[in-house]
Amino acid sequence: MTGLVVGTTLLLFAVIGLIAYAVSTYNAFVRLANNVDKAWSNIDVILKQRHDELPKLVEVCNSYMTHERETLEAVTRARAVFDRSVTVDEKARAENVLTGALKTLFAVAEQYPELKANQEFRHVQERISALESTIADRREFYNESVNVYNIRIAEIPAVWVAQQSGYRPRPLLDVPQADRQDVPLTFANRVKRA
Repeated sequence: MTGLVVGTTLLLFAVIGLIAYAVSTYNAFVRLANNVDKAWSNIDVILKQRHDELPKLVEVCNSYMTHERETLEAVTRARAVFDRSVTVDEKARAENVLTGALKTLFAVAEQYPELKANQEFRHVQERISALESTIADRREFYNESVNVYNIRIAEIPAVWVAQQSGYRPRPLLDVPQADRQDVPLTFANRVKRA
């Protein structure tokens, strides 16, 4: 009889331990998933601020860049695609396209000295550049949050709680292939040696 009581008590403690582990692991997943969502929301806020600057940029460029309609339209189209995006992955892809369109626009703007000298253009360009820097920092934080979350839901024995709870890996934000290329440096004003 004493053996039965000891066995039942041990079994009861084991069950309570398993339940406590499952609950604490599930709560950790909730915390980590919310951190990932918060990190994306922080990126989204800065993206919204950058998107609010784009109409100003296009308006200023319109008056100077009469032969660059395609470049300006690429920025506008990329912004529209982002606005229609729903998931984080769709938004990330649309944002990569928009970033490429902005780089092209700023590169083309170099050919227009009057535009580069325009105070409003310089202000908007500086604002967008500052936002780009903030976006890069927040992307890094997002990827760190996703990495911690993905590792946690893949660890044994937590993976079984994750599978039963519906927690799945989340994608990291990556850099587009075009941004991985080296940018060729050209020097417009070369000093000639005698």
